Amino acid sequence: MLDAHDENLAPKVAADLDFDASLAEFEELARSAGAEVAATLIQRRPKPDPATLVGQGKLEEIEGVIASTGADLVLFDHDLTPSQLRNLEGKLPCRVIDRTQLILDIFARHARTREGQLQVELAQLEYQLPRLAGRGKAMSQLGGGIGTRGPGETQLETDRRKINLRIDHVKEQLESVRRIRRQQRQRREAVPVPVVALVGYTNAGKSTLFNALTEAGVLESSRMFATLDPKLRQLTLPSRRKILLSDTVGFIRNLPHTLVTSFRATLEEVERAELLLHIRDASSAMVDEQKAQVEKVLAELDVSGKPVIEVLNKIDLVAVGEEMPMGAPGSIAVSGLKKLGLDHLLNAIDAALVVDPLIEMQFRLPQSEGAVLAALEAGAIVDGKRFEGNLAYVTARGPASLLNRFRRFRERAE
Repeated sequence: MLDAHDENLAPKVAADLDFDASLAEFEELARSAGAEVAATLIQRRPKPDPATLVGQGKLEEIEGVIASTGADLVLFDHDLTPSQLRNLEGKLPCRVIDRTQLILDIFARHARTREGQLQVELAQLEYQLPRLAGRGKAMSQLGGGIGTRGPGETQLETDRRKINLRIDHVKEQLESVRRIRRQQRQRREAVPVPVVALVGYTNAGKSTLFNALTEAGVLESSRMFATLDPKLRQLTLPSRRKILLSDTVGFIRNLPHTLVTSFRATLEEVERAELLLHIRDASSAMVDEQKAQVEKVLAELDVSGKPVIEVLNKIDLVAVGEEMPMGAPGSIAVSGLKKLGLDHLLNAIDAALVVDPLIEMQFRLPQSEGAVLAALEAGAIVDGKRFEGNLAYVTARGPASLLNRFRRFRERAE
């Protein structure tokens, strides 16, 4: 584990975030990246210093803390401009990382699939490219020979060209992966199975709830962004209707735009979902602020108009006598860990889906059509069944796609 030094230097605390909770979140980000927090420094000032973000006095204080703790890394809970990053690294005796790079590092540690690794690499390259500027003529590679017209290609230009070539290569590989994903999706869409996507703030318990509903056995962790790669599992609802449940990457405040762009392929399941389950951590002190951040990212993905069921998760962690957070009308309280409220949630999903709606139909079919009867009992709720002679009379409630397959046996009013 990296023995790192975590400096939270927040010159401006967002008005809609509780400062203590925001600071705790940043420290948890550092630990999720494998860092050991040696000290935390805070500065409040009317506006950031354009050269180093923090003032000269605070910079000297940071140097003193580095010397006394032996820290080898300084983390800023703030995005640094390329010039600020360069100036800070010139003044401090160790590496400097800002909030965006920290989140990118966490994503790089947790990406498992080829697609996830490519997406993280693309985001890292796009973050790195503008930070090559400003190295000056010291990086020049002088051209050799008589009659040279001056400096040849600078190291800066070489590095920039290499990064741009790598970006193009990664984008080509990602497009190949996405083409395969589109083909898989087209095969899925040949059979109308609705997709329901879990979305929410990081560490809201999405993967735990996903496992509780599907028994998929995906990784559950209190670390932020433990789940990056999308997971799809089939789930049978109380109506016997089948859906695909999708677990997605968690969101966070100030999620780097490069990540939203790079992970757009992963988030396509959210874009194509019939219904979104917004998983909220009922035990969090920042539950309302987290909701606002998730809705901000959903708006950026142009999916804020989709039907949403709010799910207040982790109700087992809400202290007795403590007031539950307010949810939207129709919100469902559950505990993925304790498997509480799951039946209520499944019924709510059933009621909210409009694709392949539930219908009721009466059938009259020969008893020799045992395969039809078995299909109805397996994929629908049979409310009534009686036999007269060699005929079976069945009343079934289930997905329209299933019941309409057997319309030829529909009982007609005399």
